[in-house]
Amino acid sequence: MNLYQYSFARYPNWEVVMTTLPSDAPVHNFGMGLTAYIIGDLLPKRKGIETVRDTIEKIVQIPMASKLYIRPTWRQMQSQRGRLDMFEHWQVTLELAEKYNKPVGFRIMLANPDIAEESLPDFVLDNVPMQRLGQGWASDEVSDPSEIRTRKEHHIPYYHHPYFLEALDEFDALLAEKYNGHACIEYMDTYMHGFWGEGHTWPYELVSPFPDQQTGVETWIRIFEMQRRHWTKTPLVTNLQPDISQVGNDELVRRTLAAGEWLRSDTIFIEPQQIELAGVRPPQVAFISEVGMSDGLPESLRLDNGLPHTENIIAHVRDVGANYWSLWNWHNIHAEHVLNYYHQYPAGIDGLNRVIGYRLRPAWIWVCGNQTESVLIVGLANDGISNVPGIVRLTLLDQKGHPVSEATLEAGHPIPHQVRLAHLKLPAGVEWIGMSLKAELIVKGVNHPIRWACREPVNSDGSLTLKHSMI
Repeated sequence: MNLYQYSFARYPNWEVVMTTLPSDAPVHNFGMGLTAYIIGDLLPKRKGIETVRDTIEKIVQIPMASKLYIRPTWRQMQSQRGRLDMFEHWQVTLELAEKYNKPVGFRIMLANPDIAEESLPDFVLDNVPMQRLGQGWASDEVSDPSEIRTRKEHHIPYYHHPYFLEALDEFDALLAEKYNGHACIEYMDTYMHGFWGEGHTWPYELVSPFPDQQTGVETWIRIFEMQRRHWTKTPLVTNLQPDISQVGNDELVRRTLAAGEWLRSDTIFIEPQQIELAGVRPPQVAFISEVGMSDGLPESLRLDNGLPHTENIIAHVRDVGANYWSLWNWHNIHAEHVLNYYHQYPAGIDGLNRVIGYRLRPAWIWVCGNQTESVLIVGLANDGISNVPGIVRLTLLDQKGHPVSEATLEAGHPIPHQVRLAHLKLPAGVEWIGMSLKAELIVKGVNHPIRWACREPVNSDGSLTLKHSMI
């Protein structure tokens, strides 16, 4: 129950008994964090005699990162219908995610123009027609002849073909059976049209596998709703790509917001539409920002007024109130590249790490009451840059750890720079000193513990033991 439904007049005898100060340390909670990339468009670069595990473990160990991200193709995850055949990078990533307590976000790509092999399993390629898009990378940008995309003949499947829809439904159900609500999985991106699953086939957006626009829109709505049926506990994340391929991206975003799922963008500068949608998103919707950073080499720094371009990116990630940001070197993924930049310019990344996402603390605690009943009034502050991507539930625990009282806030609150008040009833004659205040984030019915972002010491479970402050 929130205090705006509640009157101080019932308890004229109130007193501030405890306050907390904001922490200046990174806090790692569900729904937020700096994210190290295992796979973006390409596999990570192995150096010297590194094994796949060596390379991935170095990425996982990047100290600023609290989350991981991996973007394999469907082909890398399944070779035969009816079962999963997850490749080495996926298996190692999940093992190390558990070892280092760094959960994973992921996307399964249905088309990747940056690799030579097709992104679909052979059993799909054998049964589904493919639409040829074109040869090379037919755009106005300068093409790098060393990149596969500039030489490759690009195809995408007839997504509306019955076999494709049936096989994808079966594959997604197998994934969800294993990973829906899994402790090591933070979120899953929604399947989307075209290259990288971003929702477009630029620079071939005028070539379509669909007989008409309506078929394309209906197909992607069907795939989106299929995914939502399977992933009932894990947040789904939809890219904010403008609908240049006319396949219903706008409707997918609308449905994503209506369902309280999350949003992402692979840009921070290109399309104003993406920035506006991220900026005005509902308070309970997390925003994931994916923008490549410098690897620290002089040619990638792109200095402007003495500052690298990455610092400009970080400033705008803060402007839009992101929950996540990518520690990612685009087609040059390796832990050494992230750290090479960080060791030269640590301030921007460290500063973002101290504010990204939501950072909650019980800024004020009052005791109100009379001889028959009393309550704790908790004033919650959010020192982060984003809203809370779910519902916060507070629990007051006695000295033995038994729940005494609970309060639930509105979804998305508290938002930054506003204080939300909640009240917790105290049993008659029970002393509040020595009790613990615990917070949880509820997302899609799953409870995730919240570690308070306060300077005062917190317990191992993230809760705060209550005591008198010097007011």
